[in-house]
Amino acid sequence: MEPANQQGIKVSAGSDRFQQGRKVFGVMPFMVKVAGQDTAGGCLIIEQANDYKGGPPRHLHHAQEEWFYVIEGQYIVEIGNQTHHLGPGDSVLAPRKVPHVWALTGTGAGRMLIVFQPAGQMEAFFDQASKLKGVLAYQELAQLFATHGMEVVGPPLSVGS
Repeated sequence: MEPANQQGIKVSAGSDRFQQGRKVFGVMPFMVKVAGQDTAGGCLIIEQANDYKGGPPRHLHHAQEEWFYVIEGQYIVEIGNQTHHLGPGDSVLAPRKVPHVWALTGTGAGRMLIVFQPAGQMEAFFDQASKLKGVLAYQELAQLFATHGMEVVGPPLSVGS
C-alpha cells in the first residue's frame, strides 16, 4: 500500500499540523505534529506543554500504547506500580490496558512529545477536550475518556504547588 502523501509533511517548530492553537480544557497547550490521517491511523504524535504542576487523572487506554519523551522540565510518570522520574531526553512507554498517570513536578514549564499507537480516537479526544474550559465534574471527565477508548481509574498525581 502506498502512502497517501508522497511528499512528506513538515511541521515547523512551535506549529501545529493543522495551524490550530489549542489547549486541553483551556489550560494545557498541545500541537499535533503527526496526525492519524498521516499514518493511516498508525499513530498520533503531539507536543504537550505544561505551565503548571500536575497532569491528567490516572487512566488507561484500551487499545493504545502511550509513549512519553520529555523535551523540557521534570516529570513523574507512574505506570502500573512503577514510578519513573523523567527529565529532558528521557522517555517511557505505557502499555495498553495498564493504568498510568503523569505530572509536571519541577519549577518552570515542561514540554513532552507524546505518541499514541495506534492513533485510535485520541485526536477526537483532544479536539473535544480543547473545546471545553475549566474543571469537569468526575462523571463528565470519565464519560469524555470512555467515549474515546480510555478509562479513568484514579485521580491525578498530587505534586503540591
